[in-house]
Amino acid sequence: MIKEKTRLEGRKIRQKRTRKKVFGTKERPRLSVFRSLNHIYAQIIDDTEGRTLVSASSLDPEIRNSLSGNKKEKSKVVGSLIAKRALEKGIDKVVFDRAGYKYHGRVALLAEAAREAGLKF
Repeated sequence: MIKEKTRLEGRKIRQKRTRKKVFGTKERPRLSVFRSLNHIYAQIIDDTEGRTLVSASSLDPEIRNSLSGNKKEKSKVVGSLIAKRALEKGIDKVVFDRAGYKYHGRVALLAEAAREAGLKF
């Protein structure tokens, strides 16, 4: 009998397939998104050195106390915060890595907020 894959297993397979193609360089690092049940995390990563250049999440003290409950609002704020921090470090172009998630909902809101704040991808 064929065992059906869980949503997490399917996402991990999609993530591996995407990571073979998406690679962040020093000139154009990778904006990676992770979404948990209550929070959202974003990192800008230089894959050539294997270093995280900038990060932001809904658990950051700047965001955590100001927002309550609404996950979509948190995503928008995290997107604008990651863009602001990246622009401060001189990063304006990135490659977007949605990590196997659909470009919908909180992931899309984070990406749109980052674009509006000045990141290009």
